Amino acid sequence: MLVKLIADVHGDLQAVLREASSCDVLLVLGDLINVIDYENAGGILADVYGSDAVRTFSELRRTGRHDEARAHLASLGQGREEDMRAAFLRGIESAHRDFCSSLPDNVVLTFGNVDVPDLIRAHVPPHVRFVDGEVLDLDGTRFGFVGGGLPKVGIPGEVSLDDYAAKVDALGRVDVLCSHVPPAIDDLVHDVRADLREPGSEALLSYIRTHQPSHVYFGHVHYPRVATTQVGTSVLVNVGHHFRSTGCALVHPVLPS
Repeated sequence: MLVKLIADVHGDLQAVLREASSCDVLLVLGDLINVIDYENAGGILADVYGSDAVRTFSELRRTGRHDEARAHLASLGQGREEDMRAAFLRGIESAHRDFCSSLPDNVVLTFGNVDVPDLIRAHVPPHVRFVDGEVLDLDGTRFGFVGGGLPKVGIPGEVSLDDYAAKVDALGRVDVLCSHVPPAIDDLVHDVRADLREPGSEALLSYIRTHQPSHVYFGHVHYPRVATTQVGTSVLVNVGHHFRSTGCALVHPVLPS
């Protein structure tokens, strides 16, 4: 069985369709939709507030000024708050519908921090598997999946630390661990292009040290200091970085670097 992995596609449905057509199973590890594109000031936020607003918003967030970033967008919508919110929610709903409804039946997906799990469930076709806190047997290999981001800005795709840890613990021993966020290792959580530290999971790191799955796949940090490393015998790979850098999925198993 040929298994590929991809993450952080941010609305690039054509890349998912292309990669799915060349494997038996494509695992999509979250951040399906494009709320904000930090590289070109695009995405749903730009559709609602404009690209200039997104550039300012992005810079404020990059420097950790999250309250100021939210206040900046609020100031642009002053007097039109309900209209702007409605337009944003329509964009979110439409993005989930357009992406999820077109997926082929050999796709397995979980959610990232920018995704809304309930909207994925609402729009994913019956033949496509949406997984979170679950284990799938793929040709005799046990793949465990933990969806969602960690607390940062308070969006639906973020999961509390306790709930996230509970999902990790409930997996039991698996051969391959798949998540959206990386384990809490400095070189994996620091984005060198954005020059900021993203949340990493201590629960994932503890699981890896205890159970030593052969591979751990994740995304979220688009340009980490290190994209592949090892913890004991476990090979840790940021498949989202690989996609953002090459436009392609990775084939499992990835060899140690």
